[in-house]
Amino acid sequence: MIEPRVFPDSRGFFFESFNEKTMSEMGITDRFVQDNHSKSERGVLRGLHYQLIQPQGKLVRVGRGEIFDVAVDLRRSSPHFGQWAGVHLSAENKRMLWVPKGFAHGFLVLSDEAELLYKASDFYAPKGERTLLWNDPAIGIDWPGIHEPGFAAKLSPKDEAGKLLADADTFE
Repeated sequence: MIEPRVFPDSRGFFFESFNEKTMSEMGITDRFVQDNHSKSERGVLRGLHYQLIQPQGKLVRVGRGEIFDVAVDLRRSSPHFGQWAGVHLSAENKRMLWVPKGFAHGFLVLSDEAELLYKASDFYAPKGERTLLWNDPAIGIDWPGIHEPGFAAKLSPKDEAGKLLADADTFE
């Protein structure tokens, strides 16, 4: 998680959302080749996505609204394989999440609408795209509100058909 220095004043605020030198000092040395922007409504759950071909590192932030953002380690050589981390990202808190190559990424929209902005370290490669099932009990992601009566994630057909970790293509 990255918490930028924010400089508020009577006119609004200013912060650097990306500085190559600062990121490099934090160990993020990937070169970014693509910026993405998505808009979703409350209850939309996107993910958990990753690419085997042309794996992408992603620097994620929210420009409007609030999300619960999740990364799952899919590197079999990692002591954290199959484990997840989740954080609340919002336009208000201005936090950013670095999702390294070898991780699946997804998010749940908690506000009426949210706009997600992220930098990617490689280009989109449809042939390499994979989806991990968002509610795989072997991973056990604690999505906010999931146990509330009437909760129903709004999923794309691709995300509904995600694979269980046991059946998923993963990284070495």
